[in-house]
Parts: sequence; structure tokens; C-alpha cells
Amino acid sequence: MKNKNNDGIKKFFTLFLILFCSTVFAQTTDLARVEYLNIPFSKSDNSIQRYRALVQAPIPLDKENNSIFVISLEYRYIDFSIKDTDDQLAFGDNLVDSSQDMRLNLGYTWKFNKDWRFGVRAGARINSTLENSIESDDLVYEGGIYAILDKKDDSTATKPYRLILGLTYSTTPGRNYPLPLINYFREFRPNWTFTLGVPKTNIRHYLNDSHKDAIQAFATLDNIYANLQNNFVPMSSQNPNNKQVENIEHTIGLLGLGYEHFFTDHLLFYGYAAHSVYNNFRMENNDGDKIYEINSTNTPYFRAGLKFKY
Repeated sequence: MKNKNNDGIKKFFTLFLILFCSTVFAQTTDLARVEYLNIPFSKSDNSIQRYRALVQAPIPLDKENNSIFVISLEYRYIDFSIKDTDDQLAFGDNLVDSSQDMRLNLGYTWKFNKDWRFGVRAGARINSTLENSIESDDLVYEGGIYAILDKKDDSTATKPYRLILGLTYSTTPGRNYPLPLINYFREFRPNWTFTLGVPKTNIRHYLNDSHKDAIQAFATLDNIYANLQNNFVPMSSQNPNNKQVENIEHTIGLLGLGYEHFFTDHLLFYGYAAHSVYNNFRMENNDGDKIYEINSTNTPYFRAGLKFKY
């Protein structure tokens, strides 16, 4: 089913998606991660699968101010299975079946005083169907500055918490402007925590005092973006002015449940099952104008993986 979405809703989710990338970098303590995602679109034969691998290397520099240099490498392979007849006719010989996302980020963080830590980040990524050699439109540059007040491990805090404030920037087409970032985590009862922020707001309950198993209820966002190296004009009544598409994008807002199991203090399995409350799989031009909508019916969402944390 293809519906026309409200522009205000689209701008709302676009805003949060920029914060998505920034919040992940500011919070993550992952040294390595492998992950699988499956989105089987409802009332459709279309689907998306994503394979992800992440490696981060923190390098201590100065013991006095506890400064750390961080190198982050990430690779994502996205498999687009577009089988609905209308979509195949619209794509014609330009059917998109996959894209790749390769990211390099360099970060530096230091302890400002007893309570506050600052950080800066700069990076580049390739988001492309990579049907030809890499082009300038395949590259996206991004950066951010952060201030972190971390009381999670403070024995004097009655209810441990963490606050992250920041400002981020990305050259992603259609949303290349700076945005503020705020994220708040708190332990409010023994074995209970909550996080308010983007991309994820959740409430987590540990099933045992050892914290080896946890369940959570969450609201989150996910996004897939890729530059089309071979731009084309979709043949569809959705595109009466014969406009050319330049990228493919999927934006999804979710409510769901998750489970985590720690094999050791640092190695864990995680799995999430969710259903969308907002779903928009589409093709756009570089001004952010939607040219052709592929799917908008709310749909199930499944994601699982292993990660190693420090």
C-alpha cells in the first residue's frame, strides 16, 4: 500500500535520524559487534536485510587527564529484496538489489574535571549502491562535539545516572545542518534503569542481581540511506513530472521488546522484536523530495547480534 505521508511527520523523523548517528557514537562502549536485521514488509513481498560489523580501538594517550583517542570502523551490507510488481515496473532495468555503508570515525575524549568528560568526533562514510567506482555523491562527512556527565559508577550517587549533551553536523543530502543532542540515563530502582533520548528510549529490568539477563521495552528509530550511482526516472503515477531519483532511503519508528544475555562481563547476545509506528521506504532526490514511495504500511522488525564491550 502506498500512502502520501504528512511533511511535518517526515521532518520530525528526519531530525531524530541525525541525532541517531550522533547518540550512538557518544554512548557506545562497544569494542566489536556483529548484527543481523530483517524487515519483512507487511502486505508486501518486499523485504530488507542488513548485515553489520563494527570494530572500535580506544588508545589511551594521557593518564593525567584520562584522554583517549578512538578509531572506529564499521561496515554494513544492505540487501533490498524488491518483488512487488508495481515496484519492479517502476524500477524497470534500474532495480536496486543492494547497497553498502562503510564508515570511518576518529574521536578524541578527555576528562575535564571530576564530573565532566568532553569529546570531539570527525568522520566520513560511503553510502552507495556501488555499481561503479566511488563518486563524490557517495561520500558523507560528519562530526560532533560532546559533554558527558557520567555518574553510572559513582558509589556516592544514590541513583546512578549519565547525561550527554552535544552538537552534531552531517552532509547527508536534504539535512546538512547542525543539531543539538541530549541523552539521559538513570538507575531508578535496584535492577531497573531507563534511558530518555534518541535513537532509543527504553526501560530495562535485570532478571537477576548478577545482571546476566535483562529484558526491556523500548521506542527507537532506524534508518537506511544509500546514494544511487545510476540515477533514473521511476515509471509510475507517483511521479507525474518525471523527476529523477538520486538516493534510496528507509526510515522506521518502532515500539518493541528486547532481551540481553551476558556470557561474560563483556560479551553479550541481544535480540529485539518490534513493530513500526512509522514506516517510509522511498526514493528521493538530493533536495530531500520524495519521488517514489515503495512501502509505508507498518511492519514487523527483527534484529539480533553479539557485541563485546569494555
